Amino acid sequence: MRFVTVYITCKNGKEAEKIGQILVEQRLAGCVNIIPKIKSIYRWQGKIANDNESLLLAKAPAKNRKKIVEIVRENHNYSTPCINFLPVDIGNPYFKKWLEKETK
Repeated sequence: MRFVTVYITCKNGKEAEKIGQILVEQRLAGCVNIIPKIKSIYRWQGKIANDNESLLLAKAPAKNRKKIVEIVRENHNYSTPCINFLPVDIGNPYFKKWLEKETK
């Protein structure tokens, strides 16, 4: 089974927790980590924005990508949320077995 780390920026910690909870409850991700405060600088609608956001990192099977995008879009405040999938090479075979078990 192939795995990804899902990189999602959220408006705040509350939104990140809500989305993370749904992903784990539905077994789309085995674990999420939330970094409560990051600084984001980006261009939006022709202007430079400078905002505080929260970062959600989810460990998930690659096969769940489509459903994860659906869940995030349904529960995110942004019209165009950042949802990036990063390939993962899991080095700890025990963690891989655990992740497989928790996402079945």
